[in-house]
Amino acid sequence: MTGILRAATTTVLLFTGLLGLAAPAAMTGIAGAVFPGQAGGSLIERDGQVVGSALIGQAFAEPRYFHPRPSAAGSGYDASAAAASQQGPTSAKLAEAVRERVAAAGPKPVPADAVTASGSGLDPHISPENAARQVPRIAAARGLPEARVLTLLRQHTEGRELGLLGEPRVNVLQLNLALDTLR
Repeated sequence: MTGILRAATTTVLLFTGLLGLAAPAAMTGIAGAVFPGQAGGSLIERDGQVVGSALIGQAFAEPRYFHPRPSAAGSGYDASAAAASQQGPTSAKLAEAVRERVAAAGPKPVPADAVTASGSGLDPHISPENAARQVPRIAAARGLPEARVLTLLRQHTEGRELGLLGEPRVNVLQLNLALDTLR
């Protein structure tokens, strides 16, 4: 009996060390060497300071900035509270929230991502249509020609992955940082 327990214990410890420690450490090391930016969280720096991540949305409320989509994560893009609202298409609470957001969004049509939160509540992207609706407000707040803001928007519009996966999108943080560099 002790021989069987010793063999079982040795096997568990061996595989715990191999698959629970060595393999993850090796993958982390390889990822850090091959993809250092992504492995480090895709952090964005400005003047030596980390201002955010290209993967996590941030709340922007000032009229001079592009606004992200609504967030269901805590009180505005709280990464520690990342989760969907768990409200389905038959939810009266969700329907009311969308109605209020549509009314506040102004003239129609309103892109869906302007009035609905993403699954995680932390999506850093908005649709080009959502961004284009915001151009007049931003241009007026910054005293810029709308054409200049629209050109910047086009420069920061990402296409489909591999030309066919997903939809075109705009990273709000990166676009707002580019706006801040305009004179």
